[in-house]
Amino acid sequence: MSVDPNRIAGIAYIAVDGVNQMLVGEFTYNLSNVTRETMIGQDAVHGYAERPFAGFIACKLRDNQSLDAASFNAMKNVTVTAQLANGKTIVGRNMWTVETQEIDTSDAAITVRWESRTVEEVLP
Repeated sequence: MSVDPNRIAGIAYIAVDGVNQMLVGEFTYNLSNVTRETMIGQDAVHGYAERPFAGFIACKLRDNQSLDAASFNAMKNVTVTAQLANGKTIVGRNMWTVETQEIDTSDAAITVRWESRTVEEVLP
């Protein structure tokens, strides 16, 4: 995919362990590795608590005839790579699936969410 400096959204591609998947949409990701919560007392704001947070990649994929939908539930150590319209590449290593993978037969879409210790953003 060529990088157009004016294109900031739209076309995207995703692969799991190097195997391209049919991306329906609703692609989201989170690069954060910590989450913070403001600690408020009855007298003032005291500061914040910080806890680890798992990065994630989530999307809807097309459940075509060659897709083994059940295999997604068994994923425990995969690399998920996405190429975005703005030229960025998103990489999650050692990822595992969470939640259950629901398949909507009205549009043959399967919702998948992977989590990992880190998700990286590679700039063009």
